[in-house]
Amino acid sequence: MGGYTGQSELSVSQGIRIMFYVLHPNETSFKTIEEVPDYVEKATLSFIFMLMFEMIISWAWKGQPLRVNDGLTSLSAGVISRLPDVAFRGLEVTMYIYIWNNYRLAELPWESQWTWWLTFIGVDFGYYWFHRMAHEVNIIWAGHQAHHSSEDYNLTTALRQSVLQKYFSWIFYLPLAFCIPPSVFAVHLQFNLLYQFWIHTELINNLGPLELILNTPSHHRVHHGRNPYCIDSNYGGTLIIWDKIFGTFVPEKEKVVYGLTHPINTFEPFQVQLQHCVHIWNTLWDTPGVYNKLCVLFKGPGWGPGKPRLGLPEELPEVTGKEMPYNPRSPLYLQIYTVAHFLLMLVLYRHMFEAKLMLTQITLLVRFGYILLTLTSLGFLHEQRPKASILETVRCSVFLLLQKYDYLATDIPSLTFICQIIFSICIAVWGLQTIKQGITSQVKRK
Repeated sequence: MGGYTGQSELSVSQGIRIMFYVLHPNETSFKTIEEVPDYVEKATLSFIFMLMFEMIISWAWKGQPLRVNDGLTSLSAGVISRLPDVAFRGLEVTMYIYIWNNYRLAELPWESQWTWWLTFIGVDFGYYWFHRMAHEVNIIWAGHQAHHSSEDYNLTTALRQSVLQKYFSWIFYLPLAFCIPPSVFAVHLQFNLLYQFWIHTELINNLGPLELILNTPSHHRVHHGRNPYCIDSNYGGTLIIWDKIFGTFVPEKEKVVYGLTHPINTFEPFQVQLQHCVHIWNTLWDTPGVYNKLCVLFKGPGWGPGKPRLGLPEELPEVTGKEMPYNPRSPLYLQIYTVAHFLLMLVLYRHMFEAKLMLTQITLLVRFGYILLTLTSLGFLHEQRPKASILETVRCSVFLLLQKYDYLATDIPSLTFICQIIFSICIAVWGLQTIKQGITSQVKRK
């Protein structure tokens, strides 16, 4: 079970510096992969602190409060993307270890600073090519598109990750496995991901000389844009030099409009993750010929018969800069409700990671199911769908049932009693809402 099992505690300084890749090789070198800490999980407090700081500054300085519906949708995608890591070691590390154990050509010393820096360069180079192919190969884009589906650009967007992406990315790191120990690779794989969190913000404009070498908020804003000048650019992870070398660098110019060229207009987590897979499936059926069907999978998302590999730029929807994001208005009480229940779910989610070695497979599966049910129901509430009250009544009932049989137990005993009261009230409220909607629907039919 699990990925990295190292339990070494991070100092406050390390907890901050891991978010910016500012660590010394001597403090992040490990002989075996079992010793490598789960840096991503240990960064949770840093995520929360930086998110809260950005929210306060955006509201106080720019008068731009966080959109709760979009922000929670992004956080929900992050939760879903990490669920497989509770039960299984990540495919990127698993395949890497397999190649290392069976086909390595040399064994660079794990404690060497040269190995550390070579891995830093190698992982970032591999990420550049994976990221580029994720935009240029339709079947890989099906996984990556979830990250681009937000029409906002803030730190919650960084956590809007795809559950499918890691099943493609591992291929691009395998050359390193012929000589670099898995423990060194596992460290840099996490650091490369963590670095990309803080660059998802509009609060930082320009970082001067650092813009020449590093991927920065300015560079990455362009990458998330759907303006014509932004498409297919700035793929770097930590370094921007790869884009400058391979001709994909574009500087920030006019105001960036964020999101997909064809917005998905939903907060439902399964649609966020899988909508492009459905699109590919439907396109495959509608496209004649075996060759053309293969092109649907392996050419760009904008490809069609008779078009160039990446599609025709003139077919992209016009961007005026006046586009408004998908934002069905929710009353304040509903926003507070969804945030509160998301936080309650996070307590369960965090406990699952911390206690995963003590939980049975059945308990893990039950918790997976409940978490997915919660995120789906909250998405329905954000969109104010007609069936949202029914689903929320079912979800709250399922919670009490699972809690009764100890499937949702945590390390906070007092929380059990509090949740019993809260969820019982929720069942009554949403149940009455469901009955009211049913009566209103019957009256309208008459």
